[in-house]
Amino acid sequence: MNRVMSNKWVIALYVLPSLLLIMAMIYIPIVLTGYYGLMDWDGIGAMTFVGLANYSTLVKDPMFWQSAYHSLLLAVFSGVSLIGYLLIALVLSGKIKGANLFRKIYLIPMLLSSVAIAQLWLKIYHPSSGVLNSFLTSIGITDAPSWLAEPSMVLYALFVPIIWQYAGFYILIYYAALKNIPESLVEAARIDGAGAMSIAFRIKLPLIVEVIKVTIVLAIVGSLKYFDLIYVMTDGGPNGASEVMASYMYHQAFRGFDFGYGSAIGFSLLLICLVATWLIRKLTASDDTVQYS
Repeated sequence: MNRVMSNKWVIALYVLPSLLLIMAMIYIPIVLTGYYGLMDWDGIGAMTFVGLANYSTLVKDPMFWQSAYHSLLLAVFSGVSLIGYLLIALVLSGKIKGANLFRKIYLIPMLLSSVAIAQLWLKIYHPSSGVLNSFLTSIGITDAPSWLAEPSMVLYALFVPIIWQYAGFYILIYYAALKNIPESLVEAARIDGAGAMSIAFRIKLPLIVEVIKVTIVLAIVGSLKYFDLIYVMTDGGPNGASEVMASYMYHQAFRGFDFGYGSAIGFSLLLICLVATWLIRKLTASDDTVQYS
């Protein structure tokens, strides 16, 4: 068996199906998106090569920059929310009553589809019969806002269900990393007189710093290309107030039938995500790695 598995041709044969699938699902679509971005195409008729004209239009398009700002704002909120997720995971990883119950509660949003979550929060935000405005009315606030209809408020109203949707995912990652820390290290710190805060911030967090770096990349890059819940709840409205880069790409390509410009937006979004990933990795790079045995 060892002789067979050491054969390069056998290894290549095992790897080939996965490689072909990755090529078909990821790399070929990326190349085609870049190619279509150089064309004037309505998605049906003949394509006309226009070079970098779509990208020139993109640079001058104020709606694109507005959607990019909204995506960046969501990325910042998602990055900051990781602090809350990490604190919750620290509490749950300790010996507290009901930790298993709370861990299951936080995982509930992961079991729901984005459409189901969107429909739930549409009911919560409903201006007349929603849970939120009904509560505000019950405490004496007579002029409750229309959360998803006011341009100055809609984006922040959307951030709440988006952050809630992924809370369980990041809490679970942090919780697993914290529980993987040997209990002997924590017990040794307690014997030396370290308190709960010192153990959390001087022992536990340094030991899971690599996991934290990965979640920062996931949260920020995932936010830059976020689409589904915003599309269902507001479709980028009102008047583009909640438009993000992914939804703007969709509107240009599939509603405006400008697949060339939509592809240019999509390819630019890919480049922005790659640059963001590189910057995050650069800013969080460190030569000092804390390890435990």
